[in-house]
Amino acid sequence: MRVLVSDAIAEEGLAVLRQAAEVDYHPNLPRETLLQIIGAYDALMVRSQTRVDAPVIEAGVRLKVIGRAGVGVDNIDVETATRRGIVVVNSPEGNTIAAAELTMAHLLALARHIPQADRSLRAGEWQRTRFVGVELSRKTLGIIGLGKIGREVARRARAFGMRVLAYDPYVAESQMRQVGAEPVTLETLLRESDFISLHAPLTPETRNLLNRDTLALTKPGVRIVNCARGELIDADALAEFIESGHVAGAALDVFPVEPPPADLKLLHQPQNVLTPHLGASTVEAQVKVAIDVAEQIVAVLQGKAPRSPVNLPPIPAELMARVEPYLQLAERMGILHSQLADAPVERVHAIFAGEWGDLPLDLIARAALAGLFRGTTDTPVNLVNAPLIAQQRGVHLEWSVRPETELYPDTLTLIAYTSRSSHKLTGTVFGRSDLRITHLDDLFVDIRPEGIWLMTEHQDRPGIIGRVGTVLGNYQVNIAGMHVGRESVGGRAIMILQVDNPIPPEAFRQIQQMEGVGNARIVTF
Repeated sequence: MRVLVSDAIAEEGLAVLRQAAEVDYHPNLPRETLLQIIGAYDALMVRSQTRVDAPVIEAGVRLKVIGRAGVGVDNIDVETATRRGIVVVNSPEGNTIAAAELTMAHLLALARHIPQADRSLRAGEWQRTRFVGVELSRKTLGIIGLGKIGREVARRARAFGMRVLAYDPYVAESQMRQVGAEPVTLETLLRESDFISLHAPLTPETRNLLNRDTLALTKPGVRIVNCARGELIDADALAEFIESGHVAGAALDVFPVEPPPADLKLLHQPQNVLTPHLGASTVEAQVKVAIDVAEQIVAVLQGKAPRSPVNLPPIPAELMARVEPYLQLAERMGILHSQLADAPVERVHAIFAGEWGDLPLDLIARAALAGLFRGTTDTPVNLVNAPLIAQQRGVHLEWSVRPETELYPDTLTLIAYTSRSSHKLTGTVFGRSDLRITHLDDLFVDIRPEGIWLMTEHQDRPGIIGRVGTVLGNYQVNIAGMHVGRESVGGRAIMILQVDNPIPPEAFRQIQQMEGVGNARIVTF
C-alpha cells in the first residue's frame, strides 16, 4: 500500500502511516505533478492547501481513501469521491480545544485591551488609565452555536464566573443545560449579552447573521468575538456599529475574505483584536489531527471502519439499486420534519411496515437523520456521520418493524418528537423511483416530496382554498399541484400546494393573515 502526503503534516502522523504503508511525503506538491503521480497511490492525505477536485480524484485510479488533517473538507470534491467509492475522512475533534482556548484569549484581550496596551508600551508610553478594561466575572456571554467548540467555550466561561446564554435551534435544551448554558431565543441573547461569541456553521441561514438589524438589538457596549466563520458577520455593518460606539470592539480570527483586503474598515479600528485565522494553530492540535487522520487512513486500507468518515462507504450495486429510493424518501421526510418542528427535535422513531427483506433498515433510518440535519451545518451530512451529529445534539433515533401495512406495501412512518409536540409522516415508493408522502399527522395527502410547498392548516369550510389561490395568482406564483386532507366534514384540514416559483414574502404574509387559516408555512426540498 502506498500513501501520498501532499501537504505539511506533523511527524507523529507520518509515523503512524509508515507503520502500515509506504509513504511519500511531498509537501507543497505542484498540481501538475500531483495529477501525474496520484494514480500510483492507494491513499492521499492533505490539509487545506492541496485541491482534491474531480480531475485529481478521477486520476487516482487506485485511491481508496482521502484524509483531510483538519475539520473542513471544502478543498475535496466529496461528491466525486463518493461516486468513485472513495472514503473521505477528517478530524472533527482535533482542533476543538485549540479553537475554544483562542476564543477565551480573544475574550480576555478584548476585555482588557491587551494588544493596544502592548503597542503603547512598546512605543515608550506608560498610560495605565487609558486601558481600563472590564471583568468577565458576572458578565453575560451569549454563545451563538453550541456545537463542540461552543460547548467548550461555555464550560470555560462558567469557570470565569460568567452567565452563559446559548442560542442553537438544532441542539436540545437539555444538552445546553449540561454545560451550564441557558437556552434562549436569538433576540434575547442579543439584548442581554455583554459579550457575544459566534460558533455557528456557515449555512444560508447563518450568513451575515450579525447585520445592521440584529446588531441594533444588542446592548450598548457589547463586545463581539468571532473565531468561527468570517461570513457570519456583515463586516461593514459591524464596523459602523463600532465607529458609532454602540459596539465597544470586536475580536476576530476570521474574515469574509482571507487574507482581508487592506481597506477593510475593521483592520483600522484600534478597538479591535485581530488574528490571522489561528483557531487550529497549536502544536497539539496539528499533532492530534495528523494522528487521527493517519489512523483512519490505515483503518480503511486494512478494511476497517474509520472513526470520522464524511461520506458513505460503498454499498454493493445490486443492493444500492433497491435501497436508494427509500434512502431518498427517508431523507426528504427528514427534511420535511426539520421544517415542521416547533422546537429542536429530540427523538426520531422510524417504523418500517411490510416486507423489507434484506434491505439495510438502519441506513434508511440514518437517511432520515441526514435530512433532518441538512442545511444546519457547514460540513457534509450523510448516512455515516448523521448518527454522530444526532449524538452531539441529543437526538435519539429508534426504529422498529411490523409486518402489516394499511394502504400500501413497504411504508415508512417517521415520527419526530420535540419538547412541545410531535409530527408523524408516512411515505412509500411506487415502482422504482416514485416517492410519495401518503399521510401527514394521519391525514391522507399523497404528494411527491419535491420542489416548493405551501402548507396551510385550517377548518374545512368553503372559500379558503380559492382565496389562497387568488393571492398566489396575484403574485404570478403558478400552482403545479394541490393536495387536501381532512379529518371530517367541517373539521381540521390541511392543504398542500406545490408551486413552480418562490412565494414572495408579501404574498405569504397575506395568506398567514387570512381569516380561517390557522397556520401556514413554506417548505422547500
